[in-house]
Amino acid sequence: MNESNNHVAEKAFELGEKYESECIGCAQTTVAAIFEALGIWNDDVFNAASGLANGLGLTGDGSCGALIGASMVIGYLFPRKHKDFQDMYKSMKSYGLVKNLHSQYVKKYGSTRCSEVQKSGMTVTWTLWELNSYNEEMKADMVNYCSKIVANVAKMATKIIIENGFKPEEDSPAIQQ
Repeated sequence: MNESNNHVAEKAFELGEKYESECIGCAQTTVAAIFEALGIWNDDVFNAASGLANGLGLTGDGSCGALIGASMVIGYLFPRKHKDFQDMYKSMKSYGLVKNLHSQYVKKYGSTRCSEVQKSGMTVTWTLWELNSYNEEMKADMVNYCSKIVANVAKMATKIIIENGFKPEEDSPAIQQ
C-alpha cells in the first residue's frame, strides 16, 4: 500500500476513534469513519447502521457493530446488484472481502460476539438497556475501549477496500492532509 493510501487508512482509524468517543454507536461510527476517509458518503448505508451497536440493539448478544458497519461498507462498494440478484456468484467478491475482514478481526479480538470481545478486553460485559449496567460501563471506560475497536476495524476495512481497487476520492480529507 502506498503512502497516500496508508494515510487514508490512518485517517479512518483517527475518525473511528473520534466518532465513537464523541457520538457512540459503533456500526454508524465505523461507517462514517470509512466513508469520510475514502471521500464518499451514502446516507442510506449510514442510516441502515442505526440499531446495530453493542452487539445488535444494545444487547451485547450479537456480532460487534463495528464489524457489521465495516462489512456494510464493503458490501456497498463491492455489491451484487439487483439485476444480478438471482446469481449468488455475483456476491463472491464481497463475501471474500468480508471474510478477510472477519479473519483479521477474530485474530485480533478472538471472537466477533460483542459480549465476548468486551469480556476479553475489560473482563465485563453489559446491556445498555439497564441503567446500572450503563453506569458501570462508563466507570470501566467502555467508550475508550470500543473507540479503539472502531478505529482498528475502520482501518482494517479501509485497507481491504483500497487494496481491492477502490480509489479514494481526490477531495477526501485524508488525501488533502
